[in-house]
Amino acid sequence: MRVAAGFGAVVFGVFVAVAVGVPAQRGASSPSTSAAATDVSSRIVASAQKLLAALDDAGRAKLQFPLNGEQKARWSNLPSGVFKREGVRLGDLTTAQRTALMTLLETAFSASGYRKVTEIMRGDDMLLGGGGRGGPRGGGRGPAFGSDEYYLAFVGAPSTTERWMLQFGGHHLAINMTFGGSRATLAPTLTGAQPATYTVEGRTIRPLGQENDRAFALIASLSPEQRKQAILPYAVSDLVLGPGQDGRTIQPEGLRVSTLSSSQQATVMEIVREWAGIANEAFAAPRLADIRANLRETYFAWSGPTTPGSVAYFRIQGPALVIEYAPQRDVDHIHTIYRDPTNDYGAAFARK
Repeated sequence: MRVAAGFGAVVFGVFVAVAVGVPAQRGASSPSTSAAATDVSSRIVASAQKLLAALDDAGRAKLQFPLNGEQKARWSNLPSGVFKREGVRLGDLTTAQRTALMTLLETAFSASGYRKVTEIMRGDDMLLGGGGRGGPRGGGRGPAFGSDEYYLAFVGAPSTTERWMLQFGGHHLAINMTFGGSRATLAPTLTGAQPATYTVEGRTIRPLGQENDRAFALIASLSPEQRKQAILPYAVSDLVLGPGQDGRTIQPEGLRVSTLSSSQQATVMEIVREWAGIANEAFAAPRLADIRANLRETYFAWSGPTTPGSVAYFRIQGPALVIEYAPQRDVDHIHTIYRDPTNDYGAAFARK
């Protein structure tokens, strides 16, 4: 159930709570899961085609980029005016075009993922005093904030059979969702928040609140000996594998997740879901099942105080997973990254 709530020139939406249990599947996707992914892939492509049809020739030219060009890796956490984005800008679209774009995102993302994305955008409006339309125009002399300053690009042509990417981002958001037939990956994707907590109509909004709270609950549940293993012997204050770090590798460190209790492992998976679960459940379920199957080679690492409300960095790293959560010297300014060393930008799809 969704309760409509408008801001800027588009209805974003407030959702009721969504359960975040750990999927029961392991290993390969079941036939029903594959069929669901095929159906969702078809609906995403149809939604993308509707957006293309709603644009004029100039808009379509701004939206579309070649699959193997430079646009694929052009993303950042920085605001427009500091980092020049390409694609169609939300603030330049008509109401009908903007609705078509947001409908595409709703189709590609889960309900909780769509909510997270729009809450990040709404937080950016808070930097403008809540209006969403102030500040210098993207590409101007200074940083530009607000929900108008988010861009969409298609890298490769939307297809149910060929590889292509849906790229959506702005300040503190860079979604790089690559499709390969009925498969999809969000790696690499950056989520962030500033402010990390804000109030709308009497409700407290924390776009990345679940990530933070579950991680502190996990570190609190560890024994003294487990904490010694999890806490890094050096300070980490920012993303190691953030923007511009494609192809870089780091060695796993910290506490091996397989040594945790079943309830602690479930908490790890709930944390992971906050990133992998941004995608439509048809894609998220098999991804989470694969991550769960590799928990024996997955590590949890921590840097900073362990008291809730503190500025603390954490990392979850496995054979096909790197998640980093990095407050920027302030609990109200967060950067995170989600990567798959085996499949960033759908590299694995290209090999098959």
